[in-house]
Amino acid sequence: MAIDMLDRPEISGGVTVDPRLGYAAFDADSHYYEAEDALTRHLPREMRIRGAKWAEINGRKRLMLGNQLFTFIPNATFDPVAKPGCLHDYFAAELENGGDALKLMGDLEPIRPEYRDRDARLKVIDEQGIGATWMFPTLAVTLEMAMLSDIDAMLATFSAFNRWLLDDWGFVYKDRIFCAPMISLADPDLAVKELEFCIAQGARLISMRNGLVYTRTGTTSPAAPEYDRFWARVEEANIIVAPHTGDDGYDFMVKMWEPANNRIMDFTPLSKVISMQRPVHDFFGAIICHRLFERFPRLRFASIENGAGWIRPLFTRLHIGYTQSKGYYKKHPIDQFREHVWLTPFWEDKIEDVLAVMPIEHVLFGSDWPHVEGVERPMDFLKSLTSLNDAERRLIMRDNTTALTASANI
Repeated sequence: MAIDMLDRPEISGGVTVDPRLGYAAFDADSHYYEAEDALTRHLPREMRIRGAKWAEINGRKRLMLGNQLFTFIPNATFDPVAKPGCLHDYFAAELENGGDALKLMGDLEPIRPEYRDRDARLKVIDEQGIGATWMFPTLAVTLEMAMLSDIDAMLATFSAFNRWLLDDWGFVYKDRIFCAPMISLADPDLAVKELEFCIAQGARLISMRNGLVYTRTGTTSPAAPEYDRFWARVEEANIIVAPHTGDDGYDFMVKMWEPANNRIMDFTPLSKVISMQRPVHDFFGAIICHRLFERFPRLRFASIENGAGWIRPLFTRLHIGYTQSKGYYKKHPIDQFREHVWLTPFWEDKIEDVLAVMPIEHVLFGSDWPHVEGVERPMDFLKSLTSLNDAERRLIMRDNTTALTASANI
């Protein structure tokens, strides 16, 4: 797949190109809403009691994980669902007097076909000016922490989810939709096995949870030596590792500090202080400090929907560790980060601040469409790039993600 893949007639001919760009964009962060059998269709019979199942509770269909009610997403059926971008101003902290997120969501609407059907989605992204997109889960990025009490059931659920994803969306569909299967590192051997399945089915990227790894015997670093076989295979396939924000596991600290009845949409002011952009900071801190890129110098990571505000504090701490640990690194850790990591800034991030710490060739456009905290329309992201020239905008809106995708798992 050449870097000019989006110029092929069967793609470019159907896309309504935004006149501000003059070309089809490549969205590195969009989402589907999982079908109700996404976690159960391929779940082994012996795991059906311990895994996901639906129950009617107080007249509502609710998701159970084993014998525990899943609460991170109260309406895991996604039908009805909130409109895209309806909490845009809320998450940008642009409301002078604050706001009630539940009220700001407004009326919910029946789930749209393009949220669950790939051909319907292609028609919509044609209209949006999107030539191709990376797609991530909505539900599956929140499951690992919720199932830690039964790691075997959690791993079986992820495996079942990936097979559903292959059924309904495909890991690659018409060279336009590139879906990221989910992998947990809770078991090193099973992580390699699941990775091999994803590679064999043509996946260009995989996703995983930010933060420390939970195993059957405790916690560890994602760059611990027991994962070297996994990372060696990732490097060999040149597949993109795209950790995406979700339930990353830092919420337990908030719950220890304040009662649950202070929580709105699972957020509190304290949660913003303690856990906002902390998991991704610590995840990449461990990756760098435990010298994963020195052992596997061709690995490529893309940080998705984690924003960019955490990078400057990480760089400050990496530099301190570098200067106070002479001889520990073969190469400055900040240079390692800039070489191996790409990122999608939030639309509310100031692009000038992002480019002050990251090379523009490693910055990707991600709309988060159709989630409530994303933009209402993918091209609304252009408002955050007004200070850039045409060539700079094209790198972010198209060429950087195209180049990554074109070279992965081929």
